[in-house]
Amino acid sequence: MKEYDVIIVGAGSAGLMAAVAAGKQGERILLLDKGDKLGRKLGISGGGRCNVTNNKETDELIKNIPGNGRFLHSALSNFSNKHIIEFFEGLGIALKEEDNGRMFPVSDKAKTVVDALVGQVRRYGVELLVNSPVAGILYDEEKVLGVKLAGGKRIESKTVIVAVGGKSVPHTGSTGDGYAWAEEAGHTITPLFPTEVPLTSKEDFIAKREVQGLALRDITLSVLNEKGKPLVTHRGDMLFTHFGISGPIALRCSQFVVKQRAKTQSPVQLTIDFFPDKNVDEIYNETMHAAKLEAKKAVINVLKGYLPDRILPIVFGSTMLDPYVTYDNIPKHDWRELCQLLKAFPIKVNGTLSIEEAFVTGGGVNLKEIDPKTMQSKCKKGLYFCGEILDIHGYTGGYNITAAFSTGYTAGSHAAMTATGGE
Repeated sequence: MKEYDVIIVGAGSAGLMAAVAAGKQGERILLLDKGDKLGRKLGISGGGRCNVTNNKETDELIKNIPGNGRFLHSALSNFSNKHIIEFFEGLGIALKEEDNGRMFPVSDKAKTVVDALVGQVRRYGVELLVNSPVAGILYDEEKVLGVKLAGGKRIESKTVIVAVGGKSVPHTGSTGDGYAWAEEAGHTITPLFPTEVPLTSKEDFIAKREVQGLALRDITLSVLNEKGKPLVTHRGDMLFTHFGISGPIALRCSQFVVKQRAKTQSPVQLTIDFFPDKNVDEIYNETMHAAKLEAKKAVINVLKGYLPDRILPIVFGSTMLDPYVTYDNIPKHDWRELCQLLKAFPIKVNGTLSIEEAFVTGGGVNLKEIDPKTMQSKCKKGLYFCGEILDIHGYTGGYNITAAFSTGYTAGSHAAMTATGGE
């Protein structure tokens, strides 16, 4: 029976990059995937355009991976976002930088990236087996021995890299298979939860779909703790849906909502700041001046254009103000309360959509049990983990894929070295 130096289970972002790194310096490398297509999640990332990395400096990059980003220091020193850019450009993939450092192929097609990555894997002579679901990893008391396929076939290997992803976007093959394999090796799995996921709310105006489809631009959204203090604040765009809120900043707040909800077992208070660059006094003076200029007009009509029309009745409904009062009869105290509300409009959320509907899985293989310099297990020799199966999660914007490529490359290069006696 043929023995491999490295078997990589899972041909997503992390697995493909692990195959590149292992193939670059080793022989007898096998890449297994249970599906019929390589790089499926990679192929739909970035809205089908594939946000290959983010061009921010390392410290900023790590800040945008709030789920244990500091663990990545060693992996990023080995294969950084700059290396990722050089790698793809070296394969002839022209990249362009968009807002907030996001890097995309000039082609705007994820297929360009997937094809280049798979092509490089093939050039290094890595053996590829698709439609080959793995039933489990084979171990003895000290080390990994290989893998067992669902059909019963055993394949021996000196090292095994588990790169099967988490539980989010399961139609791409990420169905959580690897967690049981990790536990069998002696690893602990930190609790799994959805991140980068839309939020759900039972607010009356959401349940009645009064603002469904309404997008808010360049606002800030804050998640508050039980004492009413902000846990996190994100600025950008947001979208009201029939079940709650979505859009970039809602997704970024989701992991903090999940953790706060777990802590209190209660709905979580969020606030919207419609005018992040203005204080209450500035809003008060501007709106009062606008009302004065159209003194005979109902104030709710004066504020059209200042706020989206569909949100105005909801905002007024949260105050003591008569929306049809005119300038001469505006109660100054109540008007100031309205202006304060525009800086902190409350919305309670009761949770998120499911982990299967999330972009990213939170939790995973406990990082205390992984060598950050090599991605090797501290429980079994020759066993490596990379990508989303690890307890690492970042915001959308090229951060998660950077973590996947970086940990994948690190795992692949060190597994090959170990197998060939170089480490």
